[in-house]
Amino acid sequence: MTVPVVRSQAWVEAGQLALQQAVDALPADAVTEPSALPGWTRGHLLTHLARNADALVNLLTWARTGIRTPMYASPDQRATDIEAGAGRPLAEQRDDVRESAARFRKAAQSLSADAWSATVVSAQGREIPASEVPWLRAREVWIHLVDLHVGVGMDALPPGFAWALVRDVAGWMSARLGPGVGAELSADGHDTVVLGTPAPGVTVGGPPYALAAWLTGRSGAGELHVTGELPELPRWL
Repeated sequence: MTVPVVRSQAWVEAGQLALQQAVDALPADAVTEPSALPGWTRGHLLTHLARNADALVNLLTWARTGIRTPMYASPDQRATDIEAGAGRPLAEQRDDVRESAARFRKAAQSLSADAWSATVVSAQGREIPASEVPWLRAREVWIHLVDLHVGVGMDALPPGFAWALVRDVAGWMSARLGPGVGAELSADGHDTVVLGTPAPGVTVGGPPYALAAWLTGRSGAGELHVTGELPELPRWL
């Protein structure tokens, strides 16, 4: 997935602002209420967003220094940190979300042009250029803002970001769909994205945010125009 760093960073900043506004508007007891993610409260989700920022700072540090600095020290660290922080008061969560975002911003601003081309390793074990890290952060912030379950829907995603998300998720899913399974995805003003290996005439069209919502499992296909048999999608991340 190739998105210019400047564009990804702009999406990060816009998403972080929207997230912070949503968190600032929450009443104190909202942190223990369910998020849209099964088994997670809003406290789990806010803690995850903060720790994700710090984990991605590790990758930017790796790119800047050349010293291997993985996102997490161990496979269990992510889950342990989320559980440890989920029950904190909202005020502490709010500060953590804001301060971790500031650390990410500072780390990104410190990278030279050469450092952005350095190779690091994602939490899924995939080798990526450091220039992909802001995209990963933008993705986390916007999608989990929706998952926070505060009345912000996928239609709040910036259109350009939503279409980049469609291309990203479709690319990931294409390798996981069986032969002859897929669809051509289309939205006004954008090139067609091929999902999997579709049979002739299988198309899914609609606004970028609705396509992104369907692909990421945030909604069904109710807002989409489907021709042919709608493919069954694997669970995304």
